[in-house]
Amino acid sequence: MSKVKAPLQRRINAFSGRVSKLKEQDLYFYLQEIDSLDGARVTINGESKIMFSSYSYLGLVNHPRINEAANKATCELGTGTHGVRILAGTTRLHVELEKRIAEFMKAEDSIVFSSGFLANVATISSFMGRGDVVISDKLAHASLVDGCRLSGSEFLWFNHNDLDDLERILRDAEDTYRGKLVMVDAVYSMDGDIAPVPQLIELCRKYGAWLLVDEAHSLGVLGKTGHGIQEYFNITPGEIDIITCSLSKTIPSVGGFVSGRQDFISFLHHTARGFVFSASLSPGAVAAAKESFDVIEEEQWRITRLCKNINMFTSGLRTLGYNLMNTESSVIPIIIGDEEMTLALTMLLHKKGIFICPILPPAVPRKTCRLRANVLASHTEEDIKYALDCFKEAGAELGVISPKERKGQAV
Repeated sequence: MSKVKAPLQRRINAFSGRVSKLKEQDLYFYLQEIDSLDGARVTINGESKIMFSSYSYLGLVNHPRINEAANKATCELGTGTHGVRILAGTTRLHVELEKRIAEFMKAEDSIVFSSGFLANVATISSFMGRGDVVISDKLAHASLVDGCRLSGSEFLWFNHNDLDDLERILRDAEDTYRGKLVMVDAVYSMDGDIAPVPQLIELCRKYGAWLLVDEAHSLGVLGKTGHGIQEYFNITPGEIDIITCSLSKTIPSVGGFVSGRQDFISFLHHTARGFVFSASLSPGAVAAAKESFDVIEEEQWRITRLCKNINMFTSGLRTLGYNLMNTESSVIPIIIGDEEMTLALTMLLHKKGIFICPILPPAVPRKTCRLRANVLASHTEEDIKYALDCFKEAGAELGVISPKERKGQAV
């Protein structure tokens, strides 16, 4: 191998070595092949497990109405489109979906991208540029961060959910930059806590900044009827300048969207490189997404059951002595700290039939290794009780929960 290529190959070898070691120790829990699914249960290598790593918060994957809509659209319009949206790739279904999203989000208009990641990257990189500043919460999603890097704008961080730190940065940036954009997650994907959006709106208004809120983990979860962060905080539609979201979490399809003012959405339709130069979503995926918004509004029992399941699971884990940080959503971070212990706990749970994934650095800071559980509306009460029993037994075996909290604690 040439000296030029050697440094890059060493990088690959180091990573491959780590993965191989985990596999040899039966501690590699990623890229597992799911053979079948039934509600919140999946079959892997012939074994049934209760799923606690899915983003299908309302349990809409395999919903018969959504499947039927996808099948019908595929039969009518085919498995793909004729190209990029701005040329020959826009069908009537794409237009109908964007109108439905705008209606659901109470926005003037919306635009659909071929992934949620792309929606964030394309929006920020096309809207912001040199001379501008993007101010991000330190825990904002990677797609938001990558959009900032591509934009060429100045990139600043504020401490997580720290309004005083944000105001300090906004004050210092007031006369330094042309445009200012503050961006946050509505629900943070690794911690499960909620951004203080009403106060963020006030600060952005005070200092002339735009506000972008990513609703990937809040749509269908927050708000009495599952309409997300605006409903949760009773925010007047339009006060959040830009709302972005995934179509592959609560919505069981693929893609992402941005909603906001009509003139801003038109700007993205014609300038966002990830829209202009990327193939459009297949008709089946578009129809599935559109039907999903109708199902959420018509089957409100799903939101009620999800809230009940979240409360049951989190209260049970806290009673056992687990640290769940400040989660207020379906995302439940179970902080273990040590990487080895986190992997050991994951292995015991998998052996007991609980499908859950460990989250390790660099996805989270060192010494905050965790298991991330996602609670679903499709979990039964028996599923939750069984999972809590497993956490109790496995935690006791490894010494993760203290003897005092283990002794005599019924769940």
